[in-house]
Amino acid sequence: MPNPVNPTSVQTTTGAGLELETTLSAVESQLSSLGDSLRANDMTAVDHHATELHRALARAVDHFTHAARSGPVPPALRDRLMRASGLVASQRESLARATAALDRAIDVLMPRSAPASVYGAGNNDRGSRTNLQA
Repeated sequence: MPNPVNPTSVQTTTGAGLELETTLSAVESQLSSLGDSLRANDMTAVDHHATELHRALARAVDHFTHAARSGPVPPALRDRLMRASGLVASQRESLARATAALDRAIDVLMPRSAPASVYGAGNNDRGSRTNLQA
């Protein structure tokens, strides 16, 4: 059965290959679900899928590490893992940009109160003298 990230992937029938295929398919599925949730702006689903993606990635790392120690990982699965890794990095970068934009918007709407600087105090003093002279 093709997976949503790589529809042309070929399933491996060996025990270790099937385990890697299943593990990698779970990662790809969670990546796809997380992307859908982000696009839908469904924060409950984003939280759920982010947690599940974290779990799936941890399982995948364990399985791929074990498989690599036992022999070569099939190139098709290695390529899919690299694509999934790229998607994770892409989603992380998108979230970082969105967070930075949100932080800037919050700073504009609710500026942080900073302690008075030496120059700020001087400007206030000059302004009051100018007002007295006028």
